[in-house]
Amino acid sequence: MNPKITDWLGKKVWVIGASSGIGAETALLLLQKGAQVALSARQTTLLNQLAAGHSHAVVAPVDITDHTTLVKAHADLIQQWGKIDLTLIVAGGYNAMRADEFDLKAANRLIDLNLRGVLNCLDVVLPPLIKQGSGGVGIVGSVAGLSGLPKALIYGPTKAAIINLCESLYFDLHPKNIAVYLISPGFVKTPLTAGNDFEMPSLITAEVAAAELVGGMERGEFHIHFPKRFTNWLRFARLLPYRWYFALIRKTTGL
Repeated sequence: MNPKITDWLGKKVWVIGASSGIGAETALLLLQKGAQVALSARQTTLLNQLAAGHSHAVVAPVDITDHTTLVKAHADLIQQWGKIDLTLIVAGGYNAMRADEFDLKAANRLIDLNLRGVLNCLDVVLPPLIKQGSGGVGIVGSVAGLSGLPKALIYGPTKAAIINLCESLYFDLHPKNIAVYLISPGFVKTPLTAGNDFEMPSLITAEVAAAELVGGMERGEFHIHFPKRFTNWLRFARLLPYRWYFALIRKTTGL
C-alpha cells in the first residue's frame, strides 16, 4: 500500500519522540541502516546521549504541545538538509483512568499530547511533503484505539482518533506519492508501561518493536502492528458482537 523502502542510506528521517522507548530504538536502528536522523523530544540530555557517536544524528529539541518549537526545529532541519524524506511521530503519553476516577485536567493533558500534539506536527510537515511530492509520514497509535478497553478511558479514544486520522490521510496523500504509516503497537516494555499494574500479554522489548516498525515500512505496509500474535487477536475481538466482546475482555484482563 506504500512504496517499499529497499535502502535507507542517505534518507533524511525526523523522529519526534526519540528520547526513549520505541522512538529511541527506531532512531538507532535507522542510523545503523545509514539514514540521517533528527532526534526530537523534550529531554535534550537524553537526545544528546543517544546521538553521541553517530555522525549522521542531529538533535532538534521540541515539545509537540508547543507549535513554535516544531516550526523552529523544522526550519533548522530544512536549512541543514534541504528536505525531510520521512517524519515519524512517536511522541505520546499514557495514564490509566477509569470512570470512577475521571480527571478532566489529566484527560485534557493526554488529549493535548496524543492528539493535538500530532496535529501540531502535521501542520508543520504536511505542506512541504505535498509540495515535494514524495516522502512519508508515520504516526504511532496503539491497538488500544481499536476498541474500548478497561483503564483506557481517555488514552484509548486518543489512539482511536489516530487510526481514523491515518486512514483519512492515506486517502489524501497516497495519490500524491506520499506514504502514510499507521503504527499500532501492542504492549512494549517502555517507561510508559513500566507503571502498569496488570498483566500485559505478549510484552515485547522496544528493540523488537523498532525492528517490527522499520520492517513494516520497508515492506510498504500501511498498518504496521506488532506483535501480531496479540494485535491480530485484538483485531478479531473487535469484530465480535458486543455481548461477546465485553465478556471476552473481562475474562482476559480480569478488569
